[in-house]
Amino acid sequence: MSFLEVVDYKKKFGDNEVLKGISFSLEKGQVLAIIGSSGGGKTTLLRCLNFLERADEGKLLLDGEVLFDAADKKQNKEKSVREKRLHFGLVFQSFNLFPQYTVYGNIVLAQKLLAKRELKRIKAEYAAQLKNVPSEKKAEMKKEIKAKLADYKNGQKERIAEKTLSLLSRVGLSEKKDSYPYQLSGGQQQRVAIARALALNPDILCFDEPTSALDPELTGEVLKVIKGLKSSDSTMIVVTHEMDFARNVADHVIFIADGHIEEEGTPEQIFENPRSEKTRAFLKKSTEDNF
Repeated sequence: MSFLEVVDYKKKFGDNEVLKGISFSLEKGQVLAIIGSSGGGKTTLLRCLNFLERADEGKLLLDGEVLFDAADKKQNKEKSVREKRLHFGLVFQSFNLFPQYTVYGNIVLAQKLLAKRELKRIKAEYAAQLKNVPSEKKAEMKKEIKAKLADYKNGQKERIAEKTLSLLSRVGLSEKKDSYPYQLSGGQQQRVAIARALALNPDILCFDEPTSALDPELTGEVLKVIKGLKSSDSTMIVVTHEMDFARNVADHVIFIADGHIEEEGTPEQIFENPRSEKTRAFLKKSTEDNF
């Protein structure tokens, strides 16, 4: 059984059919590169996988569990979708950092929100337990609960700080933790965005053309970080126009054209022996554009 299965994803915006039945699978720890011309549906596919858009048709399974079924309307309630979104991390091509927060603040923000939500859940459990406690013992139990909640909050604060500093070291930005986004280069901002996505421990990390907004000299530093993630067994989907990266890092390559998968296979199959005329034309143009 594949770790990720996408079954017949379709998506329209008005009369524009962007995804015309996309199906593929991905094994845990693999890197999938998605290539293709602009307007082919690559970004829309990523947004649907991350629940930023809803596919009109199709299913999404993760580790055998159905996360999304367009035919099941009850499953697609907003609260349920928010939970499912946590399985995926998305690094945008335009960084999308919060300018009012430092590097450290950008990475801890979502972690703090999740910890706050978990604390609320724990408080609700304690409140339910108190209902069944005799009145003469409630004061003592409330005191115990207050101490446990304080320990939990302090522990969470320490864990978040430790994790954030570790992630900053991982992307080579420990010395920039107190800097603001405007004080960073584009490559540094993108590395912060990668650390922020990793902070929530996503099952699958997605990249939407992570180097397209960067100057050529900054592209290498971001690609180096992504390559480093592969060695840690991260499962990744990378929409990219960097053909060398797709060839050398990906385990599987999908070429999307006009809303459907024109061709897929190993990097060797796609780059050395493409079967489709559209694939050959795309690769030829990509090679010419790099000269």
